[in-house]
Amino acid sequence: VQLQASGGGLVQAGGSVTLSCAASGLTFGHYAMAWFRQPPGKARDVVAALSWNGGTVYYADSVKGRLTISRDNAKNTVYLQMNSLKLEDTAVYYCAASPYFDPPDWKYWGQGTQVTVSS
Repeated sequence: VQLQASGGGLVQAGGSVTLSCAASGLTFGHYAMAWFRQPPGKARDVVAALSWNGGTVYYADSVKGRLTISRDNAKNTVYLQMNSLKLEDTAVYYCAASPYFDPPDWKYWGQGTQVTVSS
């Protein structure tokens, strides 16, 4: 199983960026997907999660209204649209997959993509 995250980079505060995570080696439509982030010096934490069919979604309070998770099961890809970026959104962003929507541990992880928000 491989999860390949991409789309990070340097973005100005208030700007937008879209992350992508392409999955292979698993039946993508059977898995819930999530995005986590790890700011410098802090623990990794979930920011958004989406059920296999997109019917159930979760957002951390800190990103509600600014970040949108979506998926295209035909393309085996999950996205994270990030708008109105803030300095505190600077982090390494990871995608993860699980057979369950709210697992104690996500089964598969991508390698991470850096998002840096500048003032």
